[in-house]
Amino acid sequence: MATDREYIIATYLIQGKHDFHKKAKSIAVGLTAGTWTELPETRKKQMAAHLGEVIEVTGLAPGKDGEPRALCKIGYPLRNLTPDFPALLTTVFGKLSLDGKIKCLDIEAPDSFLDAFPGPKFGIEGIRQKLDVSGRPLLMSIFKQCIGMTLDELEEAYQQQVDGGVDLVKDDEIFFREDYAPAEERVRIFKRINREKEERTGKKTWYAVNLTGPVTQLADKAKRLAEQGADCFLLNAVPYGLDILHRLAEDPDIHVPVMAHPAFAGAVCASDDYGLSSPLLLGKLLRWAGADMVLYPSPYGSVAMPKEDALQVAENLRQPSTVHRPSLPSPSAGIHPGLVPAMVRDFGTDLIVNAGGGIHGHPQGSTAGGKAFVEAIGAAVKGRPLEEAAQDSPELKQALDKWGSIT
Repeated sequence: MATDREYIIATYLIQGKHDFHKKAKSIAVGLTAGTWTELPETRKKQMAAHLGEVIEVTGLAPGKDGEPRALCKIGYPLRNLTPDFPALLTTVFGKLSLDGKIKCLDIEAPDSFLDAFPGPKFGIEGIRQKLDVSGRPLLMSIFKQCIGMTLDELEEAYQQQVDGGVDLVKDDEIFFREDYAPAEERVRIFKRINREKEERTGKKTWYAVNLTGPVTQLADKAKRLAEQGADCFLLNAVPYGLDILHRLAEDPDIHVPVMAHPAFAGAVCASDDYGLSSPLLLGKLLRWAGADMVLYPSPYGSVAMPKEDALQVAENLRQPSTVHRPSLPSPSAGIHPGLVPAMVRDFGTDLIVNAGGGIHGHPQGSTAGGKAFVEAIGAAVKGRPLEEAAQDSPELKQALDKWGSIT
């Protein structure tokens, strides 16, 4: 690799009956100069600084179907790109994503490039400071029933969740229509409930409102919601696009943390053979784009992600960086109180325990469901067995009776 140029380096898993060194060279040329051997020498001198370079080709054992495989690292000169996601993704995986069994596993970029990306506005430390929570995972509840409900009905449901002791309540990602309950009204009402709880208990709660609408109006809507006192935005970051998240996170007039939802991400990263890897999309790229918190499938629940990938997503979100603050991971889907010790063991305490059915499905309702999680988190952090903690908590005992526990 040349040392006088800065590169974006992409790592690909390539499968098929290829000469992998030749294939890698064709990628390096095809996604930069377009062609090389046919160029006259004067044009080669002109284009040399823009030519991609093969960094490394490593053969792998054949895949499950017996196909040959290799890892290929390609360097793309930084001077070819503008510092934005459309340029980055088109350069490293644009037309290449249509070229057979090729999966982009990772992208590395120098700080000089990453400096142009906002990263989280608050990050783990900022969120903990604003919520005044330390030493334990955060607890979040999901509005699992929201479509078609009136403001009064949503207010009652919100109150039940807040009374359970959660730190955050988020909209369901499918909450788009606001015929019965406009977002600004929800923010205003739930802000009052949060304030009353803090005055009563000294504990804070955030409401993560789903940020929706045409992309050309999204920043203006975010500013209006921020003026109403919005605590946090939920954004379906993949359908809306990484560049939208980028622009929201860097806007100085939107001083509100953003929670990225993984809706539609499976279409991009679920395949073993195509697309982007989960740790790249849900970990690294969402953090670069500015997500303070990232929801993604846990390795335990109803929409499970392979454990190695789930742990790597969290690692990419939280690993030290000289450029960006760390983001809070939230491995989700099918989470119940009996899973909390396993989550703390596997992911540590810098995470969000996010539950929908595990709270609302409690035999005694949503408030009891929240209390069961609060007890489970407290026990897990102290290393206390849940069964022992349940002797002092009827809510936790009922949850364990219903869902069991995994250690």
